[in-house]
Amino acid sequence: MQTISMNINGVPVSGEVEDRTLLVQFLRENLRLTGTHVGCDTSQCGACVVHLDGVSVKSCTILAVQSDGCEVTTIEGLANGSHLHPMQQAFKDNHGLQCGFCTPGMVMSAIDIVNRNGCDIDEATVRKELEGNICRCTGYHNIVKSVQAGAKNMGG
Repeated sequence: MQTISMNINGVPVSGEVEDRTLLVQFLRENLRLTGTHVGCDTSQCGACVVHLDGVSVKSCTILAVQSDGCEVTTIEGLANGSHLHPMQQAFKDNHGLQCGFCTPGMVMSAIDIVNRNGCDIDEATVRKELEGNICRCTGYHNIVKSVQAGAKNMGG
């Protein structure tokens, strides 16, 4: 067992983990932050995306010990009380979800896409950037629309 410490959603957190514990397991099982979903366990679906030091990562591919000393943001850390993050609000307003299972990973990826590409992103860019996120319910039209709307909202 190893003791790790990190800031999760702005809160200092410490815990003991086995060396093989994945970040997604630490978040869900140790901290009960269940908004980060496990869809495949093989890095294919993107449901487990979180931000690690501001960059989106699939938390099923990162060992918890690799996150020691890092800033981690999960879907739970985006809203400010009842005020949703602009990207979350855009997904709600533009019907960018159906069952909702993939939505946390989509939202976390979308924020990173905007942070890297700016607020004026076209459909082709959004579709290309979301290739690592799978939604089994939709044809992605409303997801792309949501990301573009969220990007505009994040810009001002």
